[in-house]
Amino acid sequence: MTPNTAKTVTNRRVFYIPGYDPIHPRRYRELYRKEGRAQSEVSGYDLALSPGKGGSRYGWHVDGHIDGTDVTADFEVLVWSDIVRDSMEQGIFATYVQLIRTAWTYIASGALFRLMRLRKGPVIAALYPVGFLLVQLLLAIVLSVLVYWGLTWLYDVVFHKPEQWFAPWFPYYLYVLMPFGALAGYALLRWFKAKDNKLFAYYLMHDYAYSAASKGANSPELEARMAEFTDEIAQALTQSSDEVLVVGHSSGAHLGVSILADLIRQGRVPENGPVLSFLTLGQVVPMVSFLRHADRLRGDLHYLSQRGELSWIDVTAPGDGCAFALCDPVAVSGVAPTGKRWPLVMSAAFTQTLSPARWKALRWRFFRLHFQYLCAFDQPGDYDYFQITAGPITLGDRYAERPPSPSRIETPVNKFTGMRT
Repeated sequence: MTPNTAKTVTNRRVFYIPGYDPIHPRRYRELYRKEGRAQSEVSGYDLALSPGKGGSRYGWHVDGHIDGTDVTADFEVLVWSDIVRDSMEQGIFATYVQLIRTAWTYIASGALFRLMRLRKGPVIAALYPVGFLLVQLLLAIVLSVLVYWGLTWLYDVVFHKPEQWFAPWFPYYLYVLMPFGALAGYALLRWFKAKDNKLFAYYLMHDYAYSAASKGANSPELEARMAEFTDEIAQALTQSSDEVLVVGHSSGAHLGVSILADLIRQGRVPENGPVLSFLTLGQVVPMVSFLRHADRLRGDLHYLSQRGELSWIDVTAPGDGCAFALCDPVAVSGVAPTGKRWPLVMSAAFTQTLSPARWKALRWRFFRLHFQYLCAFDQPGDYDYFQITAGPITLGDRYAERPPSPSRIETPVNKFTGMRT
């Protein structure tokens, strides 16, 4: 299964590509610290975090003692949260314009209905911000009407016969009161937006709108940032690490596909350098690859899936309603080549790797479950994020004998299969 000769890892470089996330990357360090401690208590190994060695990005250092071997791992978060924040700087009106454009992009192209043939969970997650933002707008309209009616009633009570006070311009008092109703509705919309750190409607709307705005093509600023990431990974491959591991989570998965495809096309993977590994977690690739102008991504999926310079493992779980669980991102996008090797699609099996009590506590926390791949399991199976990132075995060797999930979906349902090579 793996193109690499088995070797013991004592020094690893890890590049983590977040999804569409505006939060400071320190959250990932603290998540790793907290969950790594919890997993080590369950699994019986040692992890210690310390500050990173510096550099242009945000990172940290890990000293691990797993399976009797001391391993060091240097993490670096490939930050694009500033691009995310800029894309989220939309007012209320602009967000509703985004809603209309994004819904039209997915519905008119037929992508929405094809995505539903794969997994309904992530499609429902995509429809959630549309539905909830429309509910917010409806409530704001109802409040505006109620406030307006209330003020007109109050005016009539105070002045008894308004036509005598306002004649001959009586109708205009109605228009004087209208702005007060509109202000009440707008205030309610502002309140909803201020609470979005709990509701996630605006956040998710901006997320889906970001790719839909260009119908799957990358923005110029994102392409420039991805080129920087490619250079950093290429530099790490010239250094003395045993393994360079790239982890792409959520939207970061499809960024990682294009970054590594560029890296290999450019001939920047040395033959005698570190082992190159690629781990995708909770991927949402079809949300982009099913769009009309995602020919860059589709070409990269096609190319990367047949390369021997790396090992690519894709981990999802049916319990994650925000991911296209067990959907082979290459195959379902309709671009699988004859000599396809990657990815190996496997399940994190939340219902088995989390105890019944833990699963019950997390089952309806959809966004928390989307990050479970980076967290501890109290009944761990063969997927362990901390052993992968700080253990003595390369990613390819770890899963060399593991068969792909028998329930994976490989049916090509994408309408748009054009590729840029």
